Amino acid sequence: MSLATVFPQAADIPGEFAHKSEITQRDYLLNGELVQWQGELSPVVSPIYIRNSDSLQQVVLGHTPLLDADTALKALDSAVKAYDLGRGAWPTMAVLERIQHVEKFLGLMQLQRAEVIRLLMWEIGKTYPDAAKEFDRTSDYIRDTIEALKQQDRDASHFIIEQGSLGKIRRVPVGVALCMGPFNYPLNETFTTLIPALIMGNTVIFKPAKYGVLLIQPLLQAFLQSFPAGVINIIYGRGRETVGVLMESGKIDLFAFIGTNKGASDLKRMHPKPHRLRAVLGLDAKNPAIILPDADMNRTVKECVAGSLSFNGQRCTALKILFVHQSRAAELVDKLAAAISELKAGMPWQQGVAITPLPEPGKTQFLTELLEDALGKGAKLQNPGGGETVASLFTPALLYPVNSSMRLYNEEQFGPLVPVVPYNDINEVIDYVVNSNFGQQLSIFGQNPQQVGELVDIFANQVGRININSQCQRGPDSFPFNGRKDSAEGTLSVVDALRQFSTPTLVAAKYQDSDVDFVKQMVKERHSRFLSTDFLF
Repeated sequence: MSLATVFPQAADIPGEFAHKSEITQRDYLLNGELVQWQGELSPVVSPIYIRNSDSLQQVVLGHTPLLDADTALKALDSAVKAYDLGRGAWPTMAVLERIQHVEKFLGLMQLQRAEVIRLLMWEIGKTYPDAAKEFDRTSDYIRDTIEALKQQDRDASHFIIEQGSLGKIRRVPVGVALCMGPFNYPLNETFTTLIPALIMGNTVIFKPAKYGVLLIQPLLQAFLQSFPAGVINIIYGRGRETVGVLMESGKIDLFAFIGTNKGASDLKRMHPKPHRLRAVLGLDAKNPAIILPDADMNRTVKECVAGSLSFNGQRCTALKILFVHQSRAAELVDKLAAAISELKAGMPWQQGVAITPLPEPGKTQFLTELLEDALGKGAKLQNPGGGETVASLFTPALLYPVNSSMRLYNEEQFGPLVPVVPYNDINEVIDYVVNSNFGQQLSIFGQNPQQVGELVDIFANQVGRININSQCQRGPDSFPFNGRKDSAEGTLSVVDALRQFSTPTLVAAKYQDSDVDFVKQMVKERHSRFLSTDFLF
């Protein structure tokens, strides 16, 4: 069967998932209004092609505004005005009131569930179950953030007495935030920074991901109806024209970005006062799996296939390289090849599909170059049909043996290539992890508690998360999500994100009768919202 036949004919697409007409979006959110852009538009194309006889035609989903630098600066002015050096209505608003605004947004967002899921499928090729999971997980994250903020406010409702001082500590907003999300989780990963930034009282400029951009359009009204003017501004366009001028202005206080470490570094360098810029970054990763001689091979294969190839391997938390002891290498490769051959390629709405079209232009060519480089330096393709490509489809390729001379050894593929490296001495793997530019996560597969425990201690200062007999992953969202080296800056979890987008402020007085009575009077007569001892239920 030709790989091209994986793409559907128009009549094959179920009506509930069909994309019936192009979406021409000219709206963007500026200072509490949906403004109509009259300039150039940027086409949004799908990774899905329609098959007509022997030809494939890429689907154009619609268009979004291609805003310019002047418009981006207007959005910045709006956010700066709404924040008003910390004196604006939003940053000074009571916590409960901000929560109510976010709850309203969540309710309106729920009404757009079906459309957002459909666009996730068409824009980035995410399967229906994964797209639905992304939407629902994002909704749960917002609910969990609300509960975490309530608990944070409860904890801050009391005064502290220490060493003759009376103190009240609360976390307050930082300023104007610029939030930019990734294409692979354009809703979930974006909202894990956007929502904490908003709910903590910061004002926000939000630029959707380059791919997965159109799915924000159904949520524009929800943002408009839920937040005061200027609190959230949503811009579109080329990053070099819009984001660059925002950073160069020096008026961005918080920078939340998920992408490459080079992109983050380039943008941070544009800020004239880098010491005043707080960054929350999720960046590159080359997460290894370390398969020890006594690993449970059936379990290891199951976790490694899912870890390497879920959503085509397009996850920062994906397993990007597998190290296996030489004594188990042949067994691992055989079992991996068999498991990979069972993965079904198809369209996102089809049941049981695991491999779908890739949304990034030029991605199949990049993966082919990595594949050919490895093959030219001694690796062998281990699964029949691996690495075949047509249009935006690339079939998973298992490569063995991979070595340090190959690009795949160090470069992050962010796609369905599975490199397997044999080792004899565990110190070879330790050296790889220690000397890597990345340090997000790793997985250890083995059954000897002493050996695994010793490796945990070695790697604890190298990566942000160590997974035992399981694939790398972000969840649950209550766990810290971070990384070392070039993999991250800052920590995200439901609770940690609230800290990242706020800063503690302390009000203190001497613990003596006259000062205590004075503070009591301010609290009793409600002269200060900061000093309030109200308790959120």
